[in-house]
Amino acid sequence: MAAIASRGRGRRRTINEINMVPFIDVMLVLLIIFMVSAPLITTGLVDLPSVGKSKQQPEHVIHVIVSSDEQLKLKLDSEEPQSVPLKQLAARVRQAQGSNAATPVVISADRKVQYEAVVKVMDVLQSAGVQRVGLAVRNGAAADKT
Repeated sequence: MAAIASRGRGRRRTINEINMVPFIDVMLVLLIIFMVSAPLITTGLVDLPSVGKSKQQPEHVIHVIVSSDEQLKLKLDSEEPQSVPLKQLAARVRQAQGSNAATPVVISADRKVQYEAVVKVMDVLQSAGVQRVGLAVRNGAAADKT
């Protein structure tokens, strides 16, 4: 019996602590790898469409104006803008185009209009078969003044 008792006393007790040194070493190595590789990563480039100027303005342009309260107005050349509901927009534009389906339609919207409203107008026009739909833009100097 004495041998059994001494055998139990000679055993080492297990330590219930996590050794943090290997964990810290691994984290430092990863930190160094990321610091070295971060400048080598190329950033993605986005090709935005550019705004070009045509040599001559078309003689007949249809303007669709989206006001700040998302009301639509249709303006033909130099006439006064007329209110038009979204459901009738495609028919009124096709009527204004007449026999010339290549007549350009330009959408201009107030700065406060949600993007979704402009996309709805574009979708209605494109689903009706209007071929030339564009967005009106302002140059930087004019946009800064407002």
